[in-house]
This record gives sequence, C-alpha cells and structure tokens, in this order.
Amino acid sequence: MNKKVHVKTGDTVVILNGKERGKKGKVLAVSPEEGKVIVEGRNMVSKHVKARKMGEQGGIVKAESALYACKVQVVCPRCGKPTRVSHKIYEDGTKERVCKKCGEAL
Repeated sequence: MNKKVHVKTGDTVVILNGKERGKKGKVLAVSPEEGKVIVEGRNMVSKHVKARKMGEQGGIVKAESALYACKVQVVCPRCGKPTRVSHKIYEDGTKERVCKKCGEAL
C-alpha cells in the first residue's frame, strides 16, 4: 500500500463525499499509515467516555473522526478552488507543492 498522503497538517481541505460533502475545514492530523486525515469540526461522532478519576465527569463527548485522505481535496489559498497538488522542482534541488489550477505555492 502507498504510504504517501497529498495533504499536510494545517492545509485547508474540502470534503468530496458523504454527509459533509462540500464543507471546508482545516486538517488537524494526518495518518499516512492508515491513509486517513482528521478535519477540524467535520465528521463528528459521539464518543462514550467513562470517568477515570474520582470526581471526574464521564458522559457522551463529540469528537472528530478520521476520513480517508482520498475523500478530501486541498483548497488553494489564492484562487480558493479545490485543486490537485502538483510539485515544482527548482534548480537548487528544492521541491515545492503547487496548485494545478493557478500555479500558486501551497
């Protein structure tokens, strides 16, 4: 399995399918091993938490759940459109992620 993910922590992404389709959010965490990402405020699930310490409150907590990375697309900061990530290699050997639509660095 390919262990590369096209998004990085801090990227703004748009969700491509599911009940959250079309909504934007910021990537909080990336898991290349699983090929999943966690998007801030999206794909919320109810989690039952048990009180661990004396006096600590248990209950139902809302938390973000992971999405497959192939189900999200990076949003370009300049043109504001969902885009694929291209790479530009400079003469000095540095590599940069670039928007396919407008050519702006991501």
